[in-house]
Amino acid sequence: MKILKQLLLIVALVTYSFYSNAQTVENPWAIAAGVDLINLQGDNVDSGMNFGAPALSLSRYIGAGFSIGAQFALNNVKNNNAELDYSSIDGVVKYNLTDGKIIPYLFAGYGFSKFGEEDEKNGLFPSTETNRTGLGGIGVNFFLDDNFAINLSTSYRGNVEGDTYNHLQHIVGLSYNFGAGDADKDGVPDQKDECPDVPGLKEFNGCPDTDGDGIPDNKDRCPEEAGTEALQGCPDADGDGIADADDACPNKAGTAAMNGCPDTDGDGVADNEDRCPDTAGDSANGGCPWTDSDGDGVADKDDNCPELAGTIANNGCPDEPTDLINFINSDQNRILFPASSDLLDTNDKAILDTVNGLLKKYPNANIIIEGYASSDGSDAYNLKLSNKRAAAVKAYLVSNGIDVKRLNTVGYGETNLSGDNNTAKGRAESRRAKINRSAKVKIN
Repeated sequence: MKILKQLLLIVALVTYSFYSNAQTVENPWAIAAGVDLINLQGDNVDSGMNFGAPALSLSRYIGAGFSIGAQFALNNVKNNNAELDYSSIDGVVKYNLTDGKIIPYLFAGYGFSKFGEEDEKNGLFPSTETNRTGLGGIGVNFFLDDNFAINLSTSYRGNVEGDTYNHLQHIVGLSYNFGAGDADKDGVPDQKDECPDVPGLKEFNGCPDTDGDGIPDNKDRCPEEAGTEALQGCPDADGDGIADADDACPNKAGTAAMNGCPDTDGDGVADNEDRCPDTAGDSANGGCPWTDSDGDGVADKDDNCPELAGTIANNGCPDEPTDLINFINSDQNRILFPASSDLLDTNDKAILDTVNGLLKKYPNANIIIEGYASSDGSDAYNLKLSNKRAAAVKAYLVSNGIDVKRLNTVGYGETNLSGDNNTAKGRAESRRAKINRSAKVKIN
């Protein structure tokens, strides 16, 4: 009965606060009522939900998203077959995370929690059953209109003195916001004040005009710098029609496409980002032209042969030496020698003159000259003879103007015989030199 009387007294005080503060011209107030759910935390406790009522709060908005207030709650908590009378009262600071119809917020506070077993003890918060409590939590207001909102919150309440229960407190309720006045005291009521937290001018619906350009701060993109209405209150120092706030080069007239900067070399890269502002280049290279070491018109980054002049069609490399390759793959590519000889005859020289012309046509092509021998004689003799035959071909080509660096020789002795060396014809075909190619067009 005593608790009921005390509860009625608290309700009366809150109601009195509502009416007494409804006339204030300070900041808005909010009163809330609802139900609470208590969930004990820790070892050896019942962790179930305990439903109770009422949960009451009164708060006042003080600006910049912050509110201060007080909250009170009653409940009946079951723990280990015992029923505990629960009550709490706290001072709370709240911070709104956003504005709008749905406003989540954080809150923290300090107060008292009581878990009592003896109803006859005097007072709502007897000292023997009451503990100091720190709390922190999160909540959200769902506004139904300008005044009413559904409120949900949850908080963790930690026992500071260590001899009662830590617990979670969940509250569901309805809040009413009231007391709108003239928070900034500029003579414009908050309901009509477009800038209710900042003193302003009546002609601008309560908003200030800090820079005096005739554009109120709430519509002025540059409220501390005098500007023009066309640029939403911002200045334009270089007169290019782009507000300094948006102009990457505010002191050099430019274009909108270049964010207010000029493009001196006309390469599409604004001067403030162009590493070569006076020479047209590529945006991917910071506005500078790409390096072309061999001067073939293909930038080194795209040139498969950056130090060797080639063609665009062949990705910067020289064109394939088609005629030379066709010769190498033809029946003409064979120079025959007499037995035990490395001397070239007239027919051999005619073939090598064709090779000479092809090498001059394709100055980037290199070749390997292969020498062979028949099975007559010893292996060592035949290997030496095959090297001499390859060297004879090389010497002839060098004497006719081919760079020696383009010619390599190799002797294979009596390996890779051509034909049946048990016959005279087969041995004659094996006494030869030929030009071969590998993967690279050094023709090897």
